[in-house]
Amino acid sequence: MSETETAGTNSKRSPAPAGGMDPRLLWEQALAQAKLREANFSTLSGVPLEPLYGPDDVQLDYQRDLGYPGEYPFTRGVHPSMYRGRLWTMRQFAGFGSSKQTNERFKFLLEHGQTGLSTAFDFPTLMGYDSDHERSLGEVGQVGVAISSLMDMETLLEGIPMDRVSTSMTINGPAPILLAFYIAAGENQGVDPKLLRGTVQNDILKEYQAQNAWLVKCEPALRMITDVMEYCAQHVPKWNSISISGYHIREAGSTAAQELAFTLANGMEYVRRGIAVGMDVDAFAPRLSFFFDAHLDFFEEVAKFRAARRIWARKLRNEFGAKDPRSWMLRFHTQTAGVSLTAQQPENNIVRTALEAFSAVLGGTQSLHTNSMDETLALPTEKAAKIALRTQQIIAEETEAAHVIDPLAGSYFVESQTNRLEEEAEAYFLEIEKRGGVVSCIEQGYIQREIHHSALEYQLAVERKQKKVVGVNIHVEELDAAPEIELLRIDSEVERGQHERLAELRKKRDSSKAQAELDAVRDACRDGGNLLERFVAAAHANCTLGEIAEVLRQEFGEYEEPRII
Repeated sequence: MSETETAGTNSKRSPAPAGGMDPRLLWEQALAQAKLREANFSTLSGVPLEPLYGPDDVQLDYQRDLGYPGEYPFTRGVHPSMYRGRLWTMRQFAGFGSSKQTNERFKFLLEHGQTGLSTAFDFPTLMGYDSDHERSLGEVGQVGVAISSLMDMETLLEGIPMDRVSTSMTINGPAPILLAFYIAAGENQGVDPKLLRGTVQNDILKEYQAQNAWLVKCEPALRMITDVMEYCAQHVPKWNSISISGYHIREAGSTAAQELAFTLANGMEYVRRGIAVGMDVDAFAPRLSFFFDAHLDFFEEVAKFRAARRIWARKLRNEFGAKDPRSWMLRFHTQTAGVSLTAQQPENNIVRTALEAFSAVLGGTQSLHTNSMDETLALPTEKAAKIALRTQQIIAEETEAAHVIDPLAGSYFVESQTNRLEEEAEAYFLEIEKRGGVVSCIEQGYIQREIHHSALEYQLAVERKQKKVVGVNIHVEELDAAPEIELLRIDSEVERGQHERLAELRKKRDSSKAQAELDAVRDACRDGGNLLERFVAAAHANCTLGEIAEVLRQEFGEYEEPRII
């Protein structure tokens, strides 16, 4: 092996200029003689990196691969003006304790310049249990807001104009029920459902792959998703009926390419399901949105976002026959990487979050949440949440990065990484198809194994110091006590209060009407009626989350995870 090959340079090079030695060869010789620092020269995902990128590293047809912002294939952005026209929506993930406490946090964030709401729910809500269920003991309000009924949802949104504020809800298994509560709360506020704007995550496939917050078996869960897509297309047209999420896939330990591939594969499966029940792809695809992780490998993340737009546009137009350009557009929300935050030296997380947020902005996100520095220790305090919001505002108002659209386009490095990620994603699409599709891959445990193996490889790299984490395996400080920062604690009174509210609700409601609506949900499970329509009626009858979810479990059966080796 030559010294040049040992240095890890590209073997490709442009022809030598006439009358002289190839400048690249001269540089390669100098590099081979240089003393290099000890480092693992690879991406965060473990992909080896060349020391330099040039025109030989990028095969690019400008019109085919880049185009212009707002035009196919949307690599450079989904809107012609991008942030020159409107900045991204600034959402801070918020939710803790009771609906009243979270309502106060929502108003605090809106008063400080947040432009959309993003709702975190507690574990009982995520799993479809009421706050007074035995499985909810000790978990009520601890990692998000407790919502068990329409009454809770109305309290959560009290004083917030639902026709003017966009709301995102991060929930999946019971997502259609929570969306029904939201629609019913809007109607009780006097807001026509046609004016409601926002997103419900409602992405069950990634739950089976990564996050494990499911409600029922895979096929009936997918049926509920197509019911939501159909209902929203007809009655809540400004609502994004699903946010196809790579965030949790990445947080579970996937590489950037796996996040990209599995997320888009899930999205394509939802498109197939919608078409299979007779929907026109252009009737629902424009309201599909995505949710990605912004991790610490700055340039790989920018490339990932650009590749995602290009892949989706090509797939929707060429494979699914979508005619409406809005169906080709991949619009996405981004959240900075929670898994990158450290309990050690938590103030460092402010810097990590800022860099991750900047990659999302340069990658062209439509909406952004920045994590708070204290989230590895507790739910965010108001101070930490405000710093996280100010981080976005500084990027927007002080860096001038929003003045130019897709400023990293044409970078040899960024374009080569964009192409590389697209190629790796396409290889995964072929493998998924060969194995019988996404659902079959979940049942086989294939996708779960791929994520698990990547997570293990990264953890081993950290333990071996091949990947360095400040405060964890490098620049470590020995401390006798936990970091001295203010932490948010959830009082046990929240759980008692929820029990009392539910008891009062069940006492005051029309029990016969509530039971009739639960029976109607059961009938719809059996005869194929639209379940979201039935959930809205059940919400108005004050049926609780747990009561509706229990009908679904009884009718559809609970999901059992395959053994992953």
